[in-house]
Amino acid sequence: MKKKVLVGGCFDILHYGHIHFLKNARALGDYLVIALESDKNIKRIKGSFRPIHDQDKRREILESLNFVDEVIILKDEMQDSDYFELVDRVRPCTIAVTSGDSMIEKKKAHAAKVGAKVIEIPKIESASTSKITKLLELETS
Repeated sequence: MKKKVLVGGCFDILHYGHIHFLKNARALGDYLVIALESDKNIKRIKGSFRPIHDQDKRREILESLNFVDEVIILKDEMQDSDYFELVDRVRPCTIAVTSGDSMIEKKKAHAAKVGAKVIEIPKIESASTSKITKLLELETS
């Protein structure tokens, strides 16, 4: 049986911080599943100028990484019950998050319901997508 690791995020402009996080997450098991935020949800979270790459392009980019096994695009209006349904369907042994994840308590509750654990992966110093878009003047604020 495969040891699945579940992660989530936007992954709009793939950068070194993403690669570091995803490789470390994959090392926690042998099958990495990414729950990818939808375009509509990214606009709601990040602003109307985002995402830079639409969800199909972001999925294709992520699937091209040899350590990514599956990418699931999330629906536009995710509720807590929808996230639990995803966790229940994927049945990960681990949910990997970056340190400082604001949703960690909910993720721990979801993980506990399926016997999984939540592991925090420390953030590293790396330009974020938001910093990159500002540097490239793709966003102004």
